[in-house]
Amino acid sequence: MRAVASLAVVVTAVGCASGAATPSEPEAVETPTSTTRTPRVVDDSGRPQITFDPCLDIPDDLLASSDFDPRSKGPIEMPMGTYSFLGCDYRGTLHIPGVLSSYSLIILSGNVTLEEELAKNGHVAIETTVNGRRALQEIDPSLKGSCAYVVQSSFGIVILSRIYHADHSRAVPQHEWCAGFAEFVVAIEPLIEK
Repeated sequence: MRAVASLAVVVTAVGCASGAATPSEPEAVETPTSTTRTPRVVDDSGRPQITFDPCLDIPDDLLASSDFDPRSKGPIEMPMGTYSFLGCDYRGTLHIPGVLSSYSLIILSGNVTLEEELAKNGHVAIETTVNGRRALQEIDPSLKGSCAYVVQSSFGIVILSRIYHADHSRAVPQHEWCAGFAEFVVAIEPLIEK
């Protein structure tokens, strides 16, 4: 500390001497900034922390190109104690008169395993892959118009669930519930940590 104070006195004395050249401004030192952010949801379960935040990690242009309104995003936080989910919901912008009013989309990241999800919803799930990654497709007949894909991740799973809102009172045939949704899931998959 004494050496630093002495150095400061010497620098000041030199700068004040008549005819002495003024020292140049010190160059700014760049301080590295952390790209790690605190998760919106944490728990004391000992499970992995959720590292994919659907509200923050999906580009707005990707949502818009898939007919979802990025301005409609609504954060979802579900700390359950022994596990957690965080997510986002969106409204669709696509409208086909007499056919489709819009889609709604819910994306949830959870620190439960794909095996736990399969044990819970295996009666409505089909095992599949998305870009080579293990996944499930879930079509529950009791959830009219709903189609979900569950994708395995490094921390657990990501659930992408879309609901078809018909623009008529007739039932939407079950084979249409997932129409075109797999392409959106394929586009999102690379954003999720493996």
